[in-house]
Amino acid sequence: MTYVESHLAAGETVIYQTRLHWIVMLGHIVLGCLLLGLPGVFLLYYAASQAGIESKTLHIMEGGGVVLLVCGVVAILMGMVRRNATEMALTNRRVVIKTGLVGRTTIEMLLNKVESIEVSETVLGRMLGYGTIVVIGTGGTPEPFHRVAHPLEFRSKVQQQIEKLH
Repeated sequence: MTYVESHLAAGETVIYQTRLHWIVMLGHIVLGCLLLGLPGVFLLYYAASQAGIESKTLHIMEGGGVVLLVCGVVAILMGMVRRNATEMALTNRRVVIKTGLVGRTTIEMLLNKVESIEVSETVLGRMLGYGTIVVIGTGGTPEPFHRVAHPLEFRSKVQQQIEKLH
């Protein structure tokens, strides 16, 4: 159960949910693949295919290969955790944005207090479907959230829900 689902008030329902785009994992995936593919697998393959290596050198090569494989998997898992630690949802009463896993930050804004939602997308963001959302509440400060998946759809759903309130 997600954070938003577990913190709904009585009679409140989730209208739309989104999260960070997969692009936030790109650096982690590249690093993980570099550690997994090139040196990690190569070291293990080389150690297994060479018959005349002394056992001490063989153990060092195998250990190094395993360490590189583990580091590659950890790098990819860190990217997955980073992506999944952010939730953005629209309910029939409010906008809820939660970031963080261990240290958590939440922004919950009643729909009648949302002044505007600004969306900015780079060229690459438009092609891949991500952008920055800035939620501005009445009397509040702007809260930017970068690399959000489908930002225009999120803004559209919020605007539709605000119109239903009036």
